[in-house]
Amino acid sequence: MDQESERARFVDAHWATLVQRVKMVMPIADELWSSGMMEWEPYCKIRAADTNQEKMRELYEVLHSGGDKVKSAFYSRLEKHESCLFRALGKSTLILAYIPHACELCTVNTCTFTGNIAQTAEALIESLNKYKKWIQREYEYVTEYNSLPGEYVLLSERYTQPLIIMRHREKREREEEMCSVGGSFQQLLISRNNADKDSSILDALFSVDNKGISPCSVILQGNSGNGKSFTAQKIMLDWASGNLHREKFDCLFHLKCKELNHISGEQSLAELLSHNSNLTSDQILQILQKSPEKVLILIDGFDELRFSYSDTSNMPKLSHLCEKAPPEASLKALLRGHILSESFLLVTTRSTATKTLGGLLKHPQRFTEIIGFSEKEVEEYFQRFFQNEELFRKAFECVKANETLITACSIPVICWIICTVMRERFSDGADVTSGLETTTSIYVDFVSTLLEHHCQGLSQSVPILLRSLGQLAERGMLEQQVLFEEKSMHETVSNPAGSPFLCKFLFKRRIRQETMLSFMHLSFQEFFTALYFISLAERDFLDKLTERFHSQTQNYLALYLDEKFPLKYGCPEPHFLPVIQFLCGLSHKEVSSSLEETHNLSVPSFVKAQLEEWILHVSASRDYNFLPFILHCLYELHEKEFVQKAMETWQELDMSWDPLSRTDCWALLYCLDCCPHFRNLKLNFAAEELKMLQPVLCRTPELELTVQNFSDTDVTDLLAALGEGKRLRELRLNSSCLSDESVQQVLNALHKQNNVGGLQIAVKSISADTAHVITDFLQTKAKWEEISLRTDDAESLCSSLRLFSFEGKLVLNVVKWCSDLQNEPSLSEIILKCPHSKASSINVKSFLQAFHSVNCITEESADFNRQVDALLSQLPSVSGLSAINLSVPILTVTWASRILLLVESCPRLAVISFDAGSKGSDGAEWLPGLLMEEGIKLLQESAKRSECIVNIRGFRCSKSSDRCTCHTKQIEELSCNQRVTIEFCGEKCTEDIKSKLELPEVN
Repeated sequence: MDQESERARFVDAHWATLVQRVKMVMPIADELWSSGMMEWEPYCKIRAADTNQEKMRELYEVLHSGGDKVKSAFYSRLEKHESCLFRALGKSTLILAYIPHACELCTVNTCTFTGNIAQTAEALIESLNKYKKWIQREYEYVTEYNSLPGEYVLLSERYTQPLIIMRHREKREREEEMCSVGGSFQQLLISRNNADKDSSILDALFSVDNKGISPCSVILQGNSGNGKSFTAQKIMLDWASGNLHREKFDCLFHLKCKELNHISGEQSLAELLSHNSNLTSDQILQILQKSPEKVLILIDGFDELRFSYSDTSNMPKLSHLCEKAPPEASLKALLRGHILSESFLLVTTRSTATKTLGGLLKHPQRFTEIIGFSEKEVEEYFQRFFQNEELFRKAFECVKANETLITACSIPVICWIICTVMRERFSDGADVTSGLETTTSIYVDFVSTLLEHHCQGLSQSVPILLRSLGQLAERGMLEQQVLFEEKSMHETVSNPAGSPFLCKFLFKRRIRQETMLSFMHLSFQEFFTALYFISLAERDFLDKLTERFHSQTQNYLALYLDEKFPLKYGCPEPHFLPVIQFLCGLSHKEVSSSLEETHNLSVPSFVKAQLEEWILHVSASRDYNFLPFILHCLYELHEKEFVQKAMETWQELDMSWDPLSRTDCWALLYCLDCCPHFRNLKLNFAAEELKMLQPVLCRTPELELTVQNFSDTDVTDLLAALGEGKRLRELRLNSSCLSDESVQQVLNALHKQNNVGGLQIAVKSISADTAHVITDFLQTKAKWEEISLRTDDAESLCSSLRLFSFEGKLVLNVVKWCSDLQNEPSLSEIILKCPHSKASSINVKSFLQAFHSVNCITEESADFNRQVDALLSQLPSVSGLSAINLSVPILTVTWASRILLLVESCPRLAVISFDAGSKGSDGAEWLPGLLMEEGIKLLQESAKRSECIVNIRGFRCSKSSDRCTCHTKQIEELSCNQRVTIEFCGEKCTEDIKSKLELPEVN
């Protein structure tokens, strides 16, 4: 019987009770109508009925005519709105369900016998309720790896639902995930997940697929430490607590394969299930016999079974629940469906056993996989763990700053390791910057955790296992591969399936399957390579690293190789840098001590000596290309005295060429905390790192900062970081859209600095209010060299506004960018130069408004000349105006007249330049324009002050007749047009024909 039929039978069986007891009739009817389950007319009849009983009778007419589908929809709404009544009816249904089975056995004294069976069923229901309470007590807490006797934590404080994928991943997808870190890795995880987290886990795992099939067996695959057992425990607890949305399962049982390994002798399946239950085997047998289609059995840790299913020919073949057999035979019969064929199975396993499991399980089956945590789940886990907003936020931000760690945190057990370590440090009074020692220390703890708790029955010693994994990892690093063919694994790893650090994947290749293995992530492959290197003899270690450090200079190696320190003058291969970083981390005193204590692995002193000599050489040569990497190595070494020694050669840290990652910022913060008297920083970073870097920025007297993605919400952090009394060489606030208020705050902060080189800000808009802010700033005595505002807002007064010093003068540069020739501004750019002392004579607001008015209309407009005259009439009032630059699409007679007027009306004017053309959409491209002959002739023939030079630049048509008159994209391509620069000085005229376009210069 399908689900809709079962629900319809429930509704029919209890209709008399429902009519009398349902109170929430209208909310149920509302949802049925809104979901299309009833028409408007019967809905109105239900609403018009006076009592709930009458409403229910009208509703039954709808249910009866709609059949099982509508009754099933009613059933769902009843469960939602009348949960208490629903549960009460559900209990009576279960009792009734047992009665027919028993009645079939006897036809005499039916009433008496039915009463006895009802009592038996009631007793079984009572046993189930006690079983549920037992599950709640046993499963509501967990004992952690480091728990002392009697210690435990609530499951709700640890369990965070991981991302689950409902399909096999392709080879390309695996390689992408293996090699990505940070943000790109997070995006991949989120894009892979296709299990609905708004529903329960069981709803997702046993949902109907796109072919209408619901599985009876589900494989839940996951790597070691990915939360398979926690997920099984959470499912059991949710069922026992009544928190499952799915009513498909009346009873759940939990088989732990680790415990099955210790069961000897022959037992029935019911007896096996009783090992993790307070029910007797007889009670379990009754449940399994009465309603097997309502039973779900969770089999946790299939990969941990010590018996093999590679050859099952000698196992007894079971067909009845009561048959006793060895545990492996009973389990095989359950998996294959030879017994309890109607029940449902959920089996968790590591990837190394998935292929075997798939061959055993009954059909239809579904493959699912826990792929771990995205950043969102990591944040949720940290919040649950710390139960303290301040500590949670400190810890999470600390890990989020490290791209390697936030990527590794996709593995839930690493989240636990990090949280445990950080809680201990916080309790010792450590500040946030020392919340974690090193990335390497977390990887060492992870390896130790898996070796201790996920490696039962290892066939080889830990040192041999780690060495063999290291050899495999090194091979992958040399060949730059992350996926290994299974058949090639045995050369280095004797039992790949037994290693918790390897993952197994099945891929389709043409008409067959292909099996490949990998480490959990490329970072673990890099870590195991470093572990392998520390196990080598000194000569072997140096030979291998020398080859990696000098791979590009083998032919010249003998000329400059330092025999004592062969790495010294080398340059590691880029893909090998993380291995060097892990080697530095393994050389850290506490990490090396932990390795020796737990796994009898010692880190030879020559490893640290060689690495430190190379770091000192790179630092002394001040190779800025290696600077970020050197900081990471120093962070992993984590020795304050050596950090100071390495950093003392850097007079300034220039890390401004590319934006720093969060991990870069974290390493920088640590190194500068070791060197508190550092004086000069040039940095490029995202605005979200401002709070992290604030302590360092506050105490550094000389700064040059480029801040990406800056917004109004970041202004407070910036002001706190800048402080007072600094020499601020440059401050660039990129990709931002600051309001006028924020611009005002930033400009006010400049007053408090000893010296300001330049300020470049992207703003929301350059408005009259913006101009007013700039005008006020010009009235102050602040020391600055450049202030630049730019915006992409097409409605702004201008696209760019710059004020800067040039040759001891103040320059005002206003630009309107040209998006295309159809929207070309009438006046693309105007530049004014005057003494700094006369800056207050510039009314920036009035000037920008006039500039905007000119560009709002075309030259054909009747009002154009008046608007241009209004703008240019302001220029004579600028005291000491010595130079003007104008960028206009075409030099006409009218513009030539205006140039002559400016020469006469501005007595201190020494240079006026006219560029025919417009600035492109980004301010960098130049769209050239024409110099009309009539305009040139007027300038040539008119009298001009000899003290003022007039320069005009653009394209001049060389044809004697039918000259070019239009400004088009083809100006440059026409052979008749030549690029020229013409200079007029008094009566003298000089023409220079250019072979290439020269962009306008600021004079």
